[in-house]
Amino acid sequence: MALLANLNTFLTLAFVVIFSIVILGMLLKKMKQPYIIGYILVGILVGDSGFGLIQNSEIIQGIGELGLILLLFFVGMEISLPEFKQQWKISIIGTTFQVLFSVFAVYLLGSYLDWNISRIVVLGFVISLSSSAVIIRIIQEKGIIESKLGKNILSILLTQDILIAPMLVIISMLGGKEQSTTDISLLLVGAVVFTAILIYIYIKKEVKIPFAKTIEKDHELQVFMALVFCFGGALLSSFFGLSPALGSFIGGMIMHAGNSTEWIHDTLNSFRILFVSIFFIGVGLQIDLAFILNNSNTILVALLAVFITNHLLNTIILRLFSSDWKDAILGGAYLAQIGELSFMLCLAAYNMDIITSFSYSFTISLIAITLIISPFWIGFTEKIIRYKQKS
Repeated sequence: MALLANLNTFLTLAFVVIFSIVILGMLLKKMKQPYIIGYILVGILVGDSGFGLIQNSEIIQGIGELGLILLLFFVGMEISLPEFKQQWKISIIGTTFQVLFSVFAVYLLGSYLDWNISRIVVLGFVISLSSSAVIIRIIQEKGIIESKLGKNILSILLTQDILIAPMLVIISMLGGKEQSTTDISLLLVGAVVFTAILIYIYIKKEVKIPFAKTIEKDHELQVFMALVFCFGGALLSSFFGLSPALGSFIGGMIMHAGNSTEWIHDTLNSFRILFVSIFFIGVGLQIDLAFILNNSNTILVALLAVFITNHLLNTIILRLFSSDWKDAILGGAYLAQIGELSFMLCLAAYNMDIITSFSYSFTISLIAITLIISPFWIGFTEKIIRYKQKS
């Protein structure tokens, strides 16, 4: 009977989640907004701030971490390191400048609030990343993905996604917990191993996947082969004391570089949709509406500061490296939010005692709100540009 009761509870939860996604998805489609917003709202709906269908903190954290590992694997599968050669100036120089300036901006604030250097670096990294999941969807719908502006935006997003790897390594080394000589040695070895893999992929351009020919027409084995790289990379990364999500990210990049593995991309597309939704539902589960209401003034100030700073900074970078002022301002709006990969940085920093529970709740709330508001910020910027052109 207990097993049946648990099954009924699970079925009820599954129905509520899926039905809510369908309803919100249709509403968002009519509003021409990304589905990610719906996933986050569903997470809030079934969590403590909603109907409380999921209240176990360990389950919530587990869903979030699993979603993160799967999300980073699929992000890695979209990345081609050799493509950097085409727009390396804006990719490398522009994005590096953006990250350094973001850390510097947080340093100015942190000096006033007496933050330690570890927290400053982490929060600087957090605000420097934009959302590939949201922005790529928007520029595809607007038909500008093949334009000069679209390619510049994609190159920046691609570089930011790749920078998640060294950022995670740095956060691991800044960890607030005391580490033994063995732990530090493992961290360094892990950093060297993953760096060597990235260099190998960049030089070779193609990587031979074991048994690729054998499973080329077997869709079931393709899925499990991909998951071997996903969770195998996560396990290896965890062994070195690094974030498991970093290993799954590298595993995804290996799959992308695999020789003749386009069939894996096609096979996994449906799974990608499912796993990405799990990640963002996990984010919504961690959002505390009471916390947001109690800290609404501070969050509002931080929200405006993030949008204005990121918009201005990315506008300058785009203007310096090729775009005219109109495209640069519009591109700055596209890149003004904080991206989904920043959730991973927050989680890694929180698990390593770099940021407090309050800072973690505040930051993930801020990130989620920027993702939800971002399409409206872009629309507002477009209206201003059209108004200026008419006048």
